[in-house]
Amino acid sequence: MRLIFAGTPDFAATALQALIQAGHDIVLVLTQPDRPAGRGMQLRHSSVKTVALQHGLPVAQPQSLKDAEAQAQLRALGADLMIVAAYGLILPQSVLDIPRLGCLNIHASLLPRWRGAAPIQRALLAGDAETGITIMQMDAGLDTGAMLLRKSLAIAPADTAQTLHDKLAALGSMAIVEALNQLPQHLLVPQAQDEALATYAAKISKEEARIDWNQPAAKIERAVRAYNPVPGAFAMRNGEPLKLWAAQIASGQGAPGTVLASDKGGILVACGDGALRVTELQRAGGKRLDVAQFLAGVAIAPGERWT
Repeated sequence: MRLIFAGTPDFAATALQALIQAGHDIVLVLTQPDRPAGRGMQLRHSSVKTVALQHGLPVAQPQSLKDAEAQAQLRALGADLMIVAAYGLILPQSVLDIPRLGCLNIHASLLPRWRGAAPIQRALLAGDAETGITIMQMDAGLDTGAMLLRKSLAIAPADTAQTLHDKLAALGSMAIVEALNQLPQHLLVPQAQDEALATYAAKISKEEARIDWNQPAAKIERAVRAYNPVPGAFAMRNGEPLKLWAAQIASGQGAPGTVLASDKGGILVACGDGALRVTELQRAGGKRLDVAQFLAGVAIAPGERWT
């Protein structure tokens, strides 16, 4: 099958690598334009572009797919399918209609739960027991198309957004290869999504990652994992942001945000219900440190208040 692949970050690059290894004919790779990154703010390829160039695949980086010239380029390829994974550009209906068999999306949730930009983080924040991958026939809506294949995955108690991302990227790459194997045999039966079960995974904002100590410890612990690595859960200490990278639910009682104890085993902070034992932290401009290393350079005494 002649494929166009559209994607940008690591999640999509894993799927592209799997499609290449499966021997599919990828006639074009679409990815976001190079962006400035790092301290030097030099232009950097997307992960998908890096994989494409390594394998000698043609790459296009249009600013928009609403442009008639970009659509004409796609139409000239005579592609059977477009595979889309975390691309970052809206595909208008005119683009969805170009490939002979339409466009398939690799979505990191069990649709219709967690449509939208941040399904991995939202599943963790909600305390979901499982998530997964949905291979979906794309339509003009936001992750509303018919489902062709679903693969579930249990969320482990220690999963962060990063570890869950990596598991789902691997599962997604396996699922899209399986779906393409089944497609010519007409084994994929489109299933409409139940709108009554739909939830929306809104994009995560930096301010949202600020800890509200009035919340129960269990909810805050989930937030620490959900915002790891981006944007990083944080609290304010003496007017400066303090990022919390790892924490455990613990017993304890006090005014929310109050440090109850502080030693190399963790910094115990009171929450609205229970307490949180923080075990990995980072000061503004500093490095991520385990609590023993952190306390070697910063004195944190019981009674101080984090906001």
